[in-house]
Order: sequence, then structure tokens, then C-alpha cells
Amino acid sequence: MSACVPARADSARTKHVHPPHSPPPGGPRRFRVAGADVSAAIAVFLIALPLSLGIALATGAPLQAGLVAAAVGGIVAGRIGGCPLQVSGPAAGLTVVTADLIQQYGWRTTCAITVFAGIAQLGLGCLRVARTALAVSPAIVHGMLAGIGVTIAVAQLHIVLGGTPQSSVPDNLIALPAQLANLHPADVAVSVLTLTLLLLWPRLPGRAGDLLGKLPAALIAVGGATAVAALTGLRLPKVDLPSWSSHALASLPEGPVLGLVAAVLTTTLVCSVQSLLGAVAVDKLVAARPALTGRVKRSDLDRELLGQGAANIVSGSLGGLPIAGVAVRSSANVAAGAVSRNSTMLHGVLVVIAALLLVPALELIPLASLAALVMSVGLKMVSLNHIRTVTRHREVLVYAVTTCGVVFLGVLEGVALGIAVAVGVALHRLTRTRITHDDVEGVHHVHVRGQLTFLAVPRLSRVLHQVPQGADAVVELDGSFMDHAAYETLQDWQKTHTAQGGAVDITGRRPGTRISEPAEVDGCRCRPWTPWRNHQCERPSKAPAPGTDLRAAAGAPTGESPGTTTGPNASGTSGESGVPGTHGAPAATGGTGTTDQPRGHELARGINAFHRNTAPLMRRELARLAREGQQPSQLFLTCADSRVVTSMITSSGPGDLFVVRNVGNFVPLPGEESGDDSVAAAIEYAVDVLKVRSITVCGHSGCGAMQALLGADPAGARTPLQRWLRHGLPSLDRVPADAAEDGRERPRLAGRAPADAAERLCLANVVQQLEHLRAHESVARALGAGDLELQGMYFHVGEAQSYLLAEDTEGGVFELVRETNLTA
Repeated sequence: MSACVPARADSARTKHVHPPHSPPPGGPRRFRVAGADVSAAIAVFLIALPLSLGIALATGAPLQAGLVAAAVGGIVAGRIGGCPLQVSGPAAGLTVVTADLIQQYGWRTTCAITVFAGIAQLGLGCLRVARTALAVSPAIVHGMLAGIGVTIAVAQLHIVLGGTPQSSVPDNLIALPAQLANLHPADVAVSVLTLTLLLLWPRLPGRAGDLLGKLPAALIAVGGATAVAALTGLRLPKVDLPSWSSHALASLPEGPVLGLVAAVLTTTLVCSVQSLLGAVAVDKLVAARPALTGRVKRSDLDRELLGQGAANIVSGSLGGLPIAGVAVRSSANVAAGAVSRNSTMLHGVLVVIAALLLVPALELIPLASLAALVMSVGLKMVSLNHIRTVTRHREVLVYAVTTCGVVFLGVLEGVALGIAVAVGVALHRLTRTRITHDDVEGVHHVHVRGQLTFLAVPRLSRVLHQVPQGADAVVELDGSFMDHAAYETLQDWQKTHTAQGGAVDITGRRPGTRISEPAEVDGCRCRPWTPWRNHQCERPSKAPAPGTDLRAAAGAPTGESPGTTTGPNASGTSGESGVPGTHGAPAATGGTGTTDQPRGHELARGINAFHRNTAPLMRRELARLAREGQQPSQLFLTCADSRVVTSMITSSGPGDLFVVRNVGNFVPLPGEESGDDSVAAAIEYAVDVLKVRSITVCGHSGCGAMQALLGADPAGARTPLQRWLRHGLPSLDRVPADAAEDGRERPRLAGRAPADAAERLCLANVVQQLEHLRAHESVARALGAGDLELQGMYFHVGEAQSYLLAEDTEGGVFELVRETNLTA
């Protein structure tokens, strides 16, 4: 019950009045379909129609079964499924499985197997185990699809040549020479024409190509081949759609129980994995798409499994093929701008209309044309990009074994082989540990690469005892796992070696890796980038008495924050300086209470952690930079705010950025009376001496300088900070109180309005400082020569999100930097 409704006995007689600021309630909501969904549905329908017939032909099922599956997949899975924009229907990935079932059990029993697979999918969806399917190695999935693609291509090649495919890939390969010797020229000509149109249609040049390219290549290829065959009078096998009155439906399954159970499990596995992986891929495509008027929800994988199960039950009952999410149609749906599940459902309705009204036109399609179309789909399933990806991740063996297993043994057998090899590879990586020993200038380095388990303890112990007694030793652990046996071996050796007068430093690629028990100073295990005040390794002292000033309790004078600097080019500013908000909290309060240590103790701890954990990993790189000198590619000009860590938010390392920081990330105009030669000198040095290729001006949310600037008095600039803030007055002029008073567009964030006046001023300040940069002689000269580019950036501290200023946008639009696929 709403909190606004009184809980009284006569509440049923209370007259409900709509809120005063909302329109009166209208009549019942009418079903509406967005124009983008209609156009997307038509595009997907034009792709699905020929592909559904082709996949039915490849499986040996009645051709009408492909149309039934396409319609049911669109309407049922589209309505119930958890991925709104995924298009389901007969998939090429199910072709081999379905063909084997039809050959072994017959069509009617195959329909029954499809129904039981749908019931199994419903059970899995109710158990909410959809995420478990994503645990299958991508190398196995890609290998399965590649094996299916090879099987499809080899089988359809016989139809392309005018023959009949055999039951397996080896048989098809054996029969291929005889088929090549007995070509049917008409079938080959139609197939070549289909493949040519498929290849060339998306590559038509010019404006006409852009317009015609919107039509699906599959439809053009099959339609063009059909038209040529009809006009030339070629006599060749064509599509034969029997009357719907004689359409075969499912019947009770006949055959051995174990074989039927295996068939149901195989169908369930392939349908589920392909659909779930397709849903994840659709989410990525939607996220990479430009902002839409309608927001598309992320996929609910368990609901998607329920939708696929319901669709398979209906499709099998009506005599249709097994159903799964289809990558080609889903990609086309997203690319066409679909905004809801209505596009998927409408495409299913269009398939029903075509199956009922376009039978005479469909029966003109040559089978050779459909075979060529399906053969091209099969070849595309062997993706070179997938092969490069699995090779880069050292899983090419899993991919190859799975592919060969599917081609020569079957889908279930190939996947089982792939899983076995993947487990073997994982165990091999877990047990394969490289341990080396080097003596560098009297310091003995023991480097352990890989996972440190009990299986590596004998080798580890043997190498450790090669270190002489009393010598300095560094043990570098380059792995992410160490079991108890290895831990005890290292700890015992460390204690013994230290007792004999030696020194041991154990470091790891993972921050804070240590074997010894944490000490009061040396035992910090906090992650890098953790603020000092949030470290959990400090020993808390007694809490201060009520009313005690925390800063005074930490040893700082009352009213002054420890470590505060008030200069405009300092690395942090305090609230006392007139720039509030640049410190999140007083630094002395600590994450777990105040400490008895002075502030310098925190600095010493940080340096200690760097020497112990980071320096061994960075020493070679820093030595190279020391020899070669700095060669940064970017000048990064940002605020002195302590929360803006430039190397963290840009993922840069030593030598990448030449950084200039000041209060408010200002670039004073050259030649001004109150200018700042330090900023101008840094710009001149970066452009003329270091030859940087880019200059970035970065503002941030919650900037104290912008807040102080909003309340600044231009005539009352008495302190150094107040005089410095005068460089921001041009930025203040860009955002008057009435943002629309001069009709100009203001700098803004893509997708939302600025949160407040301070954020609006911060965005305008970045744009204004870029204009100031262009006024510097060295910058103007480099820009004119095309050797330099300028870019603006805004970092939202609370959201940990970065925005880049888009080029050629009126007023300046800062667009969110989206995540990208690093493995692609």
C-alpha cells in the first residue's frame, strides 16, 4: 500500500485525485511500435527468410520447418526472452546436430527431441544456472562453431556442384572428386552468381552503393539468382513447399532411451550456450551503439533461457527446427536501430505472412542458390579473428582439438574432447613453474614464474639452497597462487637464511606479497593507489575525547590541515586558502582512527612499499629512461587537487606524460601583467624541446577553484591565491547566470546536463584554457605545422569516469570514454 493512501476503513471511498502537476489519467494504454523497430524488423525479416530455408535444406528437414522455427523464434522467444534485441530462429550452429538427429531418428522424433530440449531449458532457467554456461572456455565455443561451419560448407558444396551430400565429412571428402568430375553447369552457374552477389553487394561504391547497401546481401543474392534462373529458363531443382495440411508434426520419440537422452542433452547444450553467448554479444553491441532515445535493458540470462526453452517447445510441437539465438540476425537488428523487443516479434509476424502468402514466389528459388548461401555462412563461422585471439591466449590447441572433434566425430564428442584438453592445459599451467637463480652484483635473485604449488617445492628448495649463507637474496614471485607447502618452504628458508646473517627480500607481482608476518612498519599489505587515510595497516590509538579537535590530536595546529600548501602550483590546497573541497577529509583522521605516528611516517611507509614491491619490477624500465632521457608524447595540464592522480586515470607509466599542475588547471594568457611564467615555460619546453604531439587540459568534478571563482570578487584580489584565480574570469564569462541569454550553446556532458553551476563552470574552463593555449606562440606554430593536437578532458571523481571533448561540436560536448574490447 502506498504511504500516501490513508489506512482507514473508509479508504475505499476516498476519491483519488491525480497530482496537481501531472496530466489527468487518460484511457487504457495503446500498443505502439516505434518506427525504428518497424524498419529493423523488415531488415531482419529480409535476412531471415532465405537463411531459414537454407538451414532447413542443409539439415534435410522439410523446408517449411525453417519458416516455422523463424516465426516461433521471433514471436515466442522475442516476447519471453531476457535479451530484448536478440533474434532467435534456426541457427547454423544447430545444423549438424539436427541433421544427425533426422538421419538417425527421423523427422517426427527430431521434433519431439526439440520439445524435450525446450523443457530441459525451462528447468535450467528455473534453476538460475544460465551464468554457468558462460564458464565454458571461449576456445571451445569458437572451435565448436568452426567445426560446424566446416561440416556445413563441405556438405553444401555437393549441392552447389549439383549433387547430393553424404552423411559425414569424411564421406563427403571421399565423394568430392567424383562429384567434381560430374558437374552440373546450371547449378554451378547459379551458385557462383549467388556467391558473387554476396561478396560484391556490400562493396558497391559511391552514394548509390550507400543506398543500395542497406538491402541485405543475402536477399539480393538469392533474389538475383532466382530472377536469372527464371528468365533464362534454367532447369534445376528448386524449393518445394508442400501444403501446410500435410505438414509433419512431432510424435512420440522412438529409439533407444540412452540415445534419446544424449540427443536431448546435446540439443540443449548447443542451443543454450549459443543463445547465452549471443545475448552477451548483443549487450556489447548495444553498449557500443550511439545514445538512443529509448534505453535498452541489459540481458537477463536466466529469463533468456526460459524464452529459448518455451520457443523450442512450441517450435518442436509445430514441426519446426530447434531454435537458438542467431548472431547474424541479432547484429542486423542492433545495427538497424531497434529499441525494443517489438522488432524481434514483428519480424516473426512477417515470416508468418510470407509463409502463408508468398509460397509461389518462394518455390522459384533454386536449391543451389540456397546451398551457396548456407555454405558462405558456414565458412564465416571459421573466424580468423577468433583464431588470432585463441592463439594470443595460448589456447589454440583447445580450439584445434574441438574443431577436429566436431568435424570427424560429432558435436557432443568434439565439445567433450575440447573440455578435456582445456582442463589438461589448465592443469599444465598450474603445475608448470619456472624457477631461476641469478647472481647480479653480489645479490642473488631467485625468480619464480608460474603458480607455486607443492609439485614445485622440490625444485624451489633445491634452488634456494644454492644461495650462499650470509648473502643478500631477492625472491621474486611472478604468479597469483601459492599453496601452504610452498609457503612453509619459503618461510622456513627465510628464517634460516636470516639467522645465518643473510638478508632476504621477497617481492611479488601482486602488490603487498610478503611471506613474513606483518611488522609494525614493514607489513603493509594495502593495494596501490589506496589513500594513506584508508590504509588498514595503521595501529589505531585511543579515540580522542569528545569535543577534541581531530587535527590538533594528530599534532597539527588548530585550524590548519597537516601537509597543507597554499601556493597556486602546489600539489594540494586547503580549505583555509579559499578553495574549499580540494581535500576530501582532513588527512590526519586516518582510515581506522588517529595514529601516534607523525605525518612523515605515512610518506616513509609509502616509500618503503615502493622499494619493496614496485621498484624491483620497474628498475630496468627506469634505468632505460635514465639512460635515454625523457621522451613524453603528451603534455598533461591538470588541477593540483590531490584526488586527481594522473598516471592512474590515464593508465600511463614513467616517461609517458609531461605533467603541469596548478590550482584550477589554468593556462594564463602570455604577456599579461599577472601572468605565470612557470606555466608558459613548461608549455614552451614541452612543445619546442620535448616535441610532444598532444596537449590535454583536464578539469575535474568538485573543483575548489571553480567554487571559489563563482564567489570571487575581481576587484578584491589581495592574496596570491585571489590574484591567481583572476585567470579564470574569462571562463566565468562563458557561463553567465542565464545560460541562454545570448543563445549560444554551452559546454556540456553528453547524455546529461551539468549537475550544478560549479560543474558547468568546470567544463567551460577546460574549453577556455584550450583557447588560451592557442595564444602561446610555440603552440600556435606547432598547430599550424600539423605537429600538435589539443584535447580537453573532464574527470568525474565520484563516478571514476573520464570524458573527452568531442571535435566539431557546437559549444563543446564532453563524451564518456567507453570500455573497449582489448582482446579484439
